[in-house]
Amino acid sequence: MTVKQLSMPELVDACLELGVPGVGLWREPVQTYGVEATAKLVRDAGLAVTTLCRGGFLTAIDPQERARALDDNRRAIDEAATLGTEVLVLVSGGLPAGSKDLHGARERIADALAELGPYAEAHGVKLAIEALHPMYASDRCVVSTLAQALDLAERFPAHQVGVTVDTYHIWWDDSAPERIARAGAGGRIHTFQLADWTTPLPEGVLNGRGQIGDGAIDMREWKGYVEAAGYTGPIEVELFNEGLWARDGREVLAETAERFLAHAA
Repeated sequence: MTVKQLSMPELVDACLELGVPGVGLWREPVQTYGVEATAKLVRDAGLAVTTLCRGGFLTAIDPQERARALDDNRRAIDEAATLGTEVLVLVSGGLPAGSKDLHGARERIADALAELGPYAEAHGVKLAIEALHPMYASDRCVVSTLAQALDLAERFPAHQVGVTVDTYHIWWDDSAPERIARAGAGGRIHTFQLADWTTPLPEGVLNGRGQIGDGAIDMREWKGYVEAAGYTGPIEVELFNEGLWARDGREVLAETAERFLAHAA
């Protein structure tokens, strides 16, 4: 998504040119290019697929809506397995229309994970609950802190359900370093993502993720927390930013690699 303006072949070529060894993929461009075709493209290029994003949106009350969401998440698990990644990132979903029941919404996520966890395990995939900044709680994700994400994940085996650690969403939370340590001790850090916090936020706030080094977050500090917790997996940069998307994608990818080396390596 950082360089969504690139086609799948262009993305692969740019990664190879820059020496980027792996890529986190989003379902929509994968489906557009074709799941099997994407899997072959990245496999033939020798690129690792670090994660697939995203499953989730599991808070619906209506039985038919819940059934459709579960079916879609099973498809996402199938796609992750086809692509050769063992991690499916989950954005859990916001409050259903007319509801103010945060607790009930989180319990419905747990109910869904009870069904999806064993399915994911059978396909060699782990589910990674991503806590999103509280400004998204009403419409996108009722899981707002790592503590909440871990409280859900720890109901299930670590090889089924863990968490995503994303700097953009947790950098403000003084308790997050302790939760990262807790997640690491339980083997539940399934992916680690970087994005910077810049203000003012754009209208709608969704596409406000800043380029590394442009904002308020100390990337090396957070990298230190996850490393101290025992995480040795890939580090992803995930930027939703209209300004970056309007630029040449190869230029943005090269800049992102440079910023990672300068601020996080």
